[in-house]
Amino acid sequence: MSVEMLPEVSCSTANTIGSGLDRAVRRYATREAIVFNERRWSYQALSDAVNRVANALLDLGLSKGDRVAAYGKNSDAYLILWLACARSGLVHVPINFALVSEELSYLLSQSGARALFCDDALLANAEAILDTTDVKLCGTLRSSATQALDILAYAQSEQPTTPPKVTVQDTDLVQILYTSGTTSHPKGAMHTHRSFMTEYMSCIQLLELKTSDRSLAALPLYHSAQMHVFTMPALMIGALSYIMEAPVAQHVFEAISQEKINSLFAPPTVWIGLLRDSGFDAHDLSTLKNIYYGASIMPEPIVVELGERLPGSRLFNCYGQSEMAPLATVLSPDDINGRLASVGKPAMSVETRIVNPVTMEDCQPGERGEIIHRSPHLMVGYWNKPDETAEAFSGGWFHSGDLGYVDDDGFIYIVDRIKDVVNTGGVLVASRDVEEALYLHPAVAEVAVIGTPHDKWIEAITAVVILKEGAEADEAALIAHCHNHLAPFKVPKAIAFQAQLPKNTAGKLLKRALRDQYAEQFS
Repeated sequence: MSVEMLPEVSCSTANTIGSGLDRAVRRYATREAIVFNERRWSYQALSDAVNRVANALLDLGLSKGDRVAAYGKNSDAYLILWLACARSGLVHVPINFALVSEELSYLLSQSGARALFCDDALLANAEAILDTTDVKLCGTLRSSATQALDILAYAQSEQPTTPPKVTVQDTDLVQILYTSGTTSHPKGAMHTHRSFMTEYMSCIQLLELKTSDRSLAALPLYHSAQMHVFTMPALMIGALSYIMEAPVAQHVFEAISQEKINSLFAPPTVWIGLLRDSGFDAHDLSTLKNIYYGASIMPEPIVVELGERLPGSRLFNCYGQSEMAPLATVLSPDDINGRLASVGKPAMSVETRIVNPVTMEDCQPGERGEIIHRSPHLMVGYWNKPDETAEAFSGGWFHSGDLGYVDDDGFIYIVDRIKDVVNTGGVLVASRDVEEALYLHPAVAEVAVIGTPHDKWIEAITAVVILKEGAEADEAALIAHCHNHLAPFKVPKAIAFQAQLPKNTAGKLLKRALRDQYAEQFS
């Protein structure tokens, strides 16, 4: 039976983002919480700034449940706006700062955002499309000029530092996380305070986060991994987050050595870029002890190289997706030996199965199937997309769209996105298998394997390769190399060379762009 609680009881037991920050402030008021450029915020100063902005947003006429869009690069103001929305009952809508025109208009319109705050450099993009949306308030995040509506100005204003008088429950919607939209219009994953707060506990436990951590937040805060796997859990336990606008290699190396950073998350593409940069060996990176990777599949040779070039470090593989808030599983340093390709086991609050996507029957160990989840981490649906929500939760489980398998010990392995598997001559080949083989070639810096249309094979396995600086290898040499490591049907039919691979601002490889680019060339 359900229990009706008195309002006083409900307020006392709610586990919201705001209450989590309050608990951290009471324990760690004078400790540094975040650093950005020259500004260093203690936990108490951060909480005061959040309350000032929360009160200002409500004074502007916004009401509980209104959507507030954030369109900017990493900054202290970006984080403060998010926390202020959570504290005042508003719904935060993070937007990829690389989007312009129709893409930006779509997200603002689809979310029904009433307010938009952006970087100065992006203000013109926003103003160009505002008349196509329902946005009534448009301001800046950290304007260098005097603005009527500016988040950093509000954070340093005379607004009250007491929390706004808004009742916020942990079942309230707090953020709409839009998926990357690699195959269609992005979908907005709706998350409550409850889903995030439960997920933060999983992160703290599985990633072994500590109050003494000094973490570098260099990946975009609009992306769920940086914000909700690292920066927010760090705030819950009194740790420091050093916020950087973008993961520029030289700046990353300088921050690690100067600020004694001991914790860094990055997707495979960023780790590869750091390893290939001459500054990697020119700086003292000895304080970096916890290395986290995820967001896409990490090639095994890169995992090995990271361990060799940062001896004494501890490697964690994180797997999930925005709909999971986003963490689902972790491979810990204690379990990595002999399992470099595994994403570990599910978090304590996550139940995961590998199933036949048609019958929903469990696959046997080693048998490939779709990864599905149940968890309080999960979104409560896609914003204004009931059909897509029903499809995603078909059978009472969330369908990840990932192809994987489990071994005899219960460790999970990701094979590919189901949509990235190449159908060559009726045989399904995981792009990861081919990429792993090519990464073993000493001349290969980065590689992406895609399927391109083919009259005979349905899809031809095509590898797009970036060579290491100063290295040489032609198509014939790389194909011969693949023949030494792969079954014949997995060997690429063609290899293309590029100076760089297309990625989004979170470092995620955009294979759809490559498929579009090479569709005609190799057909």
